[in-house]
Amino acid sequence: HVQLVESGGGSVQAGGSLSVSCKPSVDTYRRYCMGWFRQAPGKEREGVAAIYSEGGTTYYSDSVKGRFTISHDRSKNMGYLQMNNLKPEDTGIYYCAADLCTAVQGFYPYSDYGQGTQVTVS
Repeated sequence: HVQLVESGGGSVQAGGSLSVSCKPSVDTYRRYCMGWFRQAPGKEREGVAAIYSEGGTTYYSDSVKGRFTISHDRSKNMGYLQMNNLKPEDTGIYYCAADLCTAVQGFYPYSDYGQGTQVTVS
């Protein structure tokens, strides 16, 4: 299993920006997809963004496309989610996730998740 530790997040007004980071316990540049999921109060967890770094491919939910950017720094083995033009509906706990893969194929239950970090947009 991959251990994942998120950091960042916080509170911001609508229209602002935040970023969250993820540190995996193994090198996830190759053979892994990394994703960001979020869960709002009273709602199911949903996929936000995913990346397959070795293939250089990304995938976004329609609700964040054009506002969020997922990336992976190979030298640091860190994953990032840059969130711009935030909206109140972006509020939730954001989870970093990892799963063995050979390509980004939308969102599905990943094998490993971090503990989550809160993002609040007012």
